[in-house]
Amino acid sequence: MHATMLIAYLILMVLAGIYFSKRKVRNDTDFLVAGRSLPFFVVTGTLLATFVGSGSVIGGASFVFQNGPGAAIFFFAGTPIGAFIMYWFLARRIRDSEATTIPELVESRYGSLARTVASLIILLAYIGIVSYQFLGGGYALNIAFGLPTWQGTLISAGIITLLAMLGGLVSVAYTDFISAIIIFVSMLIGVPIVLSELGGVSGMLAALPSEQRTLTGGLSAWQAISYFLPLFLLLLGDQNLFQRFAAAKDSGTARRSAMGFMVTGFISIVLIVLLVSSTRVLFPDINPDTAMLVMAQQGLPTVLGALLLSSVVALILTTGNSYLLSSSANLTQDIITGLFKVSIPAAKRLVFNRISVTALGIVAYVLGAFFPSVLAIQMYSYGMYGAAITPALLAALLWKRATSAGGLAGMLTGGAVTLIWEIGLGKPLEWNSVLVAMPLATFALVIVSLLTQPASSHTQTT
Repeated sequence: MHATMLIAYLILMVLAGIYFSKRKVRNDTDFLVAGRSLPFFVVTGTLLATFVGSGSVIGGASFVFQNGPGAAIFFFAGTPIGAFIMYWFLARRIRDSEATTIPELVESRYGSLARTVASLIILLAYIGIVSYQFLGGGYALNIAFGLPTWQGTLISAGIITLLAMLGGLVSVAYTDFISAIIIFVSMLIGVPIVLSELGGVSGMLAALPSEQRTLTGGLSAWQAISYFLPLFLLLLGDQNLFQRFAAAKDSGTARRSAMGFMVTGFISIVLIVLLVSSTRVLFPDINPDTAMLVMAQQGLPTVLGALLLSSVVALILTTGNSYLLSSSANLTQDIITGLFKVSIPAAKRLVFNRISVTALGIVAYVLGAFFPSVLAIQMYSYGMYGAAITPALLAALLWKRATSAGGLAGMLTGGAVTLIWEIGLGKPLEWNSVLVAMPLATFALVIVSLLTQPASSHTQTT
């Protein structure tokens, strides 16, 4: 049942991609921001689906499995808090900016050199995010079909790249909407069933190892904070979410969708934590990365488990599509046409975007071989983005005194410290790099901005 339903689901996704590529994608605006026409429920659904991808159901599940439900508060809390800030301060500004990429918005405030730096940093971060979607899909296909993980990873990479190449954001948004509904309902039904077998929440908690019943799960306070910051900072400045707000039909729709995401995201976090903690009790010896997948296959009634497994795989695939599309937009619009001034005729831009999607998919597949787990890739990618991009982006949107030199200094500092901390120093003290890189990047941005004058030639967006 699980394998049959999963195959049927994947076929439907591919067919949807083909349909939208023929009926809905006529130019690069349709491809990248769905023609700026998405309604509230679709924007909310695709925002939720972007969150409930491999980062949550593989990386986040692995963290919960290893550290317990108390520690999960630090890992996941960035989502509802970040969504709340989006609702009040950012969503309407993003939609009104009419930009299609974060570097495009950065350029309007900090200049063309800052746009180039932002583009390169986002590529470094997003290719990492795409690579762990590939790996998450590999784990899922291993669970469903017994394929070696490397074969499942290769297959998921092919499907993700194909879907992104065909339909762009418009196809991703609508398939996201459907998959988000299915996984949300599956978890809502599944959690009470699993908890009833364990004697409720209290019985489940009592059966966990003693160290997992503490607030931090054995992590130091600084380690706990270093897991909170990456997701929180990514969410505030994520170009992938930016494109979804930009795809909303108007600024009011964008703002309401941020509220919808905050509510559904919080509920999803609670459900994921309860399911994974129950998995830790029922299946303690599994690979932590596969916790949600094993629960779907072995811990739930057959039909419900098949639906949950299929929707998990679908969301992993569409999240991979989304970040691949964002990377493609940076490569084509911000680097090739922006930095290198290559003129691409309007009639060829769509083809060029599709070629870049394929090339970046290959790079992401290769990158995945260099990290030991989904969680490791996740913390590197989120940390790179959260330290190097988010402070500069928030300053561009909210702080009039930020200057070109300050924004550039912040991005360069955040990116450099992340690479040095993660790769050069091997992550000292087991702290994720963002704990060091983000404060240093913010400090550099503020100090350099105060020491320099704003350039009058750049548009103020606050």
